[in-house]
This record gives sequence, C-alpha cells and structure tokens, in this order.
Amino acid sequence: MSDADFIIHDPVRARAVIRRSAKVEKLYGDCRWAEGPAYFPAHRTLIWSDIPNERMLRFDEETGAVAEFRRPSGFSNGNTVDRQGRLVTCEHGGRRVVRTEHDGSITVLADRWNGKRLNSPNDVVVKSDGSIWFTDPTYGIDSDYEGYKAVSEIGASNVYRIDPGTGAVDVVADDFVKPNGLCFSPDEKTLYIVDTGRTHQPDGPCHVRAFRVSDDGRLSGGEVFATSEQAGFDGLRCDELGHLWMAEDDGVHCYHPDGSLIARVLVPEWVANVEFGGARGNRLYICATGGLYAVMLAVRGAKRL
Repeated sequence: MSDADFIIHDPVRARAVIRRSAKVEKLYGDCRWAEGPAYFPAHRTLIWSDIPNERMLRFDEETGAVAEFRRPSGFSNGNTVDRQGRLVTCEHGGRRVVRTEHDGSITVLADRWNGKRLNSPNDVVVKSDGSIWFTDPTYGIDSDYEGYKAVSEIGASNVYRIDPGTGAVDVVADDFVKPNGLCFSPDEKTLYIVDTGRTHQPDGPCHVRAFRVSDDGRLSGGEVFATSEQAGFDGLRCDELGHLWMAEDDGVHCYHPDGSLIARVLVPEWVANVEFGGARGNRLYICATGGLYAVMLAVRGAKRL
C-alpha cells in the first residue's frame, strides 16, 4: 500500500504512527552530507552537522530560519542533548567527544582509550544516569572528506561508555565491524546499535542489533533486530511506543518492537539520521544528504526518564 510520501507495510499497526495526509517537507538544501540532528525543546531549535563543509547549522522552528551555529566544527557528526540541556558532539577532526557548555566553552569528554587516540566518534546518546554512549568507526579517518585520513591507533571499531561520575571511558561492545547509529528504548532496558560493516566488507554486517542494558552499564545479548535490504541503516530513534525510526537510503523505516517493518517514509535523498522535535514532540526531523526534511507523525518521540 503506497501514498505519495509513505509506503505502508502493516496498515493496522501504521495507524498508530502514520497520518497518511501528512507530507514530507524540505526545510533546507545546501549541505554536502547532513548528519547528527539534536533538538532543543526549550528554545525550539534543531542543530545538525554538515560534515564535509565542516560546519554545524541551526534551524529555528518558529521562524523557519537556518543559520550557522559553529564553523569550523571539527568535522562534527553525531549530536545529542544531555540532561542539563547541553550539546554533546562527536567530532571526526579532533577524534573526540565534546560538550558545549552553557557559556559556549568546549569540554573534551573523550579522545583516547587506553592511551590511544579514538578513530572518529560517530554517534552519541545520553542515558538518564548521565552516562554517555558513543560509537567509534573509522569513517572520519578513512579519507580527507569527512576528517583527516589516518591509521587507526586502536585497530578496532568499538562502542564506548563514559562514566558519569569518574569520566572513565570503557568499551561496552567490541564485536562490531563499523558501529554507527545507536539509541535506547523508552525504558532504557535495550540499546539498539547499527553495524554498517558492509561499507568495508562485501559480506559484512548490514543490520541493527539489540542489547540488554544492566543497571551497572554492561551490555548482554546483541541479537540482530533487523537487517537492511538496501544500503544499510544509519541513525535511529525510538518513539514513545517503542517503535524504531531508522535512516535508510530511500527514507526512514519504522519498525515495531518485535522487529517487523510497519511503514516507510519516503525521502528523495539518502537519509543519514533522524530526531524527534516540535511543540508536541511528534515532528520527525530527517537529515538526508543535501539537507534537512521533516514530517509530522501520529506518535511522539520517546520521553526521557
């Protein structure tokens, strides 16, 4: 079943998340590779990265205006907002995770593990206990397009957790080829992590895995939740009902918590990442290659615990 901006795979379940009269809007279109959207509800703005142009942009929801937030950006990629309303950013250029304080100053949260420089932190999420979780593939050091070409000092692409009390950086998953987007389920008992290893290995992984999260920050399980039939998933977010909204090459794919595909939001460019925002939390922002898109949904993004 298809509409102009949607393909519906499960009509019954889709009623809870899709309003088929809604339209995908293009909000901005002057990027080289749009990524890492992060929404600030207090002032209704969205910040995202334009990686190859080494800048970060800001969209004002009230006026529709777009302006530069930061240039140079250190080839920033993934962004999120912490529990104190501060911006947390993955930088390819500095090979680090940083926080923008309320006064605009920058605090380095992680740039090394076991004395070795990180590869190029890609995407990041903050848990309710203040811990910061991020992926570290090599995309930013593979070439000079999204960072600075270099050899990995660690020799692996891992997933890390920054302890909220000590600031210690620990590996929480080391069996990925290229860990990419990640997000928590609404109850934070599950962490979903994308592996885009097929970009480097012809028969590599092209899926998202689901891990159980313990109270002390350890992961277990890691079963495959869904496998991409296209170029591969990228960024992803959960809504309040636990559905996953995952970036794909033809748009955004919505999955039920049981792993079945419900619907697709069609976008005319390759999608890299998504974020919930809007006055009621039901506007899905979409970073897609050259710009920023949005669509109104029938469901809100997951609330923070």
